[in-house]
Amino acid sequence: MAVQVHDPVALSEALIRRPSVTPVDEGALGVLEDHLTPLGFECHRLPFSEDGTPDVDNLYARFGPGDSNNGPNLCFAGHTDVVPPGDAGDWASDPFEPEVRGGRLYGRGAADMKCAIAAFVAAASRIVAAHGDALAGSISLLITGDEEGPAINGTVKMLDWLADRGEVLDACIVGEPTNPERLGDMIKIGRRGSMNAAVTVHGTQGHVAYPALADNPVPRLLQFLKTVDDHVFDDGTDHFPPTNLEITTMDVGNETTNLIPAKASARLNIRFNDRHTGASLSDYLEGVRAEVAANSGAVEMAISISGEAFLTPPGDLSALVAGAVETVTGRVPELSTTGGTSDARFIKDHCPVVELGLINETAHKVDENARLGDIRALADIYAAILAGYFGLEHV
Repeated sequence: MAVQVHDPVALSEALIRRPSVTPVDEGALGVLEDHLTPLGFECHRLPFSEDGTPDVDNLYARFGPGDSNNGPNLCFAGHTDVVPPGDAGDWASDPFEPEVRGGRLYGRGAADMKCAIAAFVAAASRIVAAHGDALAGSISLLITGDEEGPAINGTVKMLDWLADRGEVLDACIVGEPTNPERLGDMIKIGRRGSMNAAVTVHGTQGHVAYPALADNPVPRLLQFLKTVDDHVFDDGTDHFPPTNLEITTMDVGNETTNLIPAKASARLNIRFNDRHTGASLSDYLEGVRAEVAANSGAVEMAISISGEAFLTPPGDLSALVAGAVETVTGRVPELSTTGGTSDARFIKDHCPVVELGLINETAHKVDENARLGDIRALADIYAAILAGYFGLEHV
């Protein structure tokens, strides 16, 4: 039976039509199943839930043997969930009705990252059509509906499910939008870690005319913030910029001019490189908190770690991806660790992982879009990666 080679633009349009705002799927995974199953992919729908978090549907699809003894498994990881479009009236066209204008495909999820998923499925269909019987290994897709949300019932639990089955990922390409201006500008080989801290300093409310009868928490909060803001964590590494702390808010909630407040609070975020861990930075913040609290009054702090810093050192995988990019676009991509977190932070514990997708300029914005030529070129790049990974003739 002949294998249908899929058009990445048409599949992108079909995915955008599904208003899959986290955590609702709205049929997006079914669209992928409908395209992957006829190619010979074995598809597994993986719904997960946990008390206090939304139910999330996910998809794992694999072409080739499940036994890693029969060749390596190259995985593509991505997400069909999207952020809300905001006021649809601000869009030039319906955010969930794809529209082509001026050589661009508009719709929520076009850049981040439904078009990248479509490009990989199109690339896989070309490889399967040309070399399916000779493929010495497996092609798989790990697609979650929870990347833009809490990231609890998606990639992490899918990876646990794979481990329980004895399935191994040997390398992974994540399709997040990685390019700042042009397709092929940048590949992500790691990400900075991210953590948040909320600090509340307690005092005693009182009249500003009688400060001895009150305890103003604001100066102690300022002491804490100045200490951590002035601190130089490091000067960066070969692959990471310096660790950066930003104060994101400071609140007292006092609208009265003659009242000393009872408490003052602030939040901060740290983006850190691989010289640190969330635990080591938590210890540092705790030391500053304890020092400020020792003077007088209670200082509370709550810390949440979104992800640890990681690096896939330049090697065979990054060289393969960079070579495919150069072949298709003529550009030599920068190997970068910039940007926020992605699900690569979970996958890196299982196999080498790099990220390559479309241009991120319009991601999460009104009138999100992707160039038609970039969608097709990304499919060419993914096909070149697959061919190179399995030692096949490029198609």
